[in-house]
Amino acid sequence: MKLHLFALLGLAIPCLANDWPAWRGPTRDGQAAPGQNLPVKWSETENVVWKAAVRGRGHGSPIVVGDLVVLATADTETEEQLVLAFDRASGKPRWQTVVHQGKLNSKGHKISSQASSDVVSDGERLYVNFLNDNAIFITALDLAGKQVWQRRVCDFQVHQGFGSSPVLHENVVLVSADHRGGGKMTGLNRLNGEVVWQQDRPPVANYATPAVLTIAGKTQAILAGCNKFESFDPLTGEKFWSFDGSTEETVVTAVTDGRRVFLGGGYPKNHTVALEADGSGRIAWENTTKTYVPSLLVRDGHVYAVGDAGRAICWKADTGEELWSEKIDREFFGSPVMAGNLVYATSKGGVTSVLEVSPEKCTVVAQNPLGDESFSSPALCGNRLYLRSAKTTPSRQEYLWCIGE
Repeated sequence: MKLHLFALLGLAIPCLANDWPAWRGPTRDGQAAPGQNLPVKWSETENVVWKAAVRGRGHGSPIVVGDLVVLATADTETEEQLVLAFDRASGKPRWQTVVHQGKLNSKGHKISSQASSDVVSDGERLYVNFLNDNAIFITALDLAGKQVWQRRVCDFQVHQGFGSSPVLHENVVLVSADHRGGGKMTGLNRLNGEVVWQQDRPPVANYATPAVLTIAGKTQAILAGCNKFESFDPLTGEKFWSFDGSTEETVVTAVTDGRRVFLGGGYPKNHTVALEADGSGRIAWENTTKTYVPSLLVRDGHVYAVGDAGRAICWKADTGEELWSEKIDREFFGSPVMAGNLVYATSKGGVTSVLEVSPEKCTVVAQNPLGDESFSSPALCGNRLYLRSAKTTPSRQEYLWCIGE
């Protein structure tokens, strides 16, 4: 199998060329590797390569690394938070590791889960965040599921829940944990879990995963929410800039066109915003579209969104001019992903809409149901899709699906 260098980390780590190793994929912006022959139509009986039952419940999306498909879950009956690994070719269970036993969170939003973060991988280890015992922990496992290290990052006061995923950059793994007691943005040594740096965050509830972007000649870790847009040096924690203008709460992870940073928010106001990335704090454009939970996509000078309420939209990246808007479904919690000119977006009802998009129009190619509930995002790699969804009747059961022609 062909190997390449895991370039998103900025260091030479062997990793399989057709992986989806992190939240929002190999380039961390929702874009699949080019040249794939991905399916556009499927059902519970059509184009299903395999289907695996998932123990417990979680909102985290699957990742794919080497011959494994990996996700986080929580079993409230046994009070365990776990990482599960399945065989990529067959879907058979490979291993399960209990990361935390007991002390699960009982507060928060009624639809939140105890395992809402994505696992991420550097090709050698797996990293996962969990809220447990009123604190945020990050744990590193090897690819056989053995714990390498675990670190308590900070206390955490629950408002609606916790769902921020780890982010890798060179030898640092980043963890954001915003909450009403005063959050932390933390960089840890990915090899041993030692804290490299830590910055205080405002005492506001927020749910976003930071984005590491190279813009304006700098590699920056950018995080929105808590009423601020902030940029950090991911290696040292130095704060490059901080500006007011974000919403109080947001979930989206930033994306960029190389000049602007695109973000959204949904409480206490709805907005989608383009922020100049030169440190000036200038907002290039802003509108009132609610992109609170699903993250955005950027391609060829245009921004594509599938908003929380199920409307797909295209804006010009430089001016924010809306070019089209199409209603496709209701209620989205997962983020859209993109392969060429195709967008894959999974609704809360478990339907994945496949959209052919251009600056001129949006065409619904197919709408594909799997189960009847989903809060996660698809993974696209190796000519296949990996999806997490649940069937809620007669009793709730989650499944991991591998879709391919």
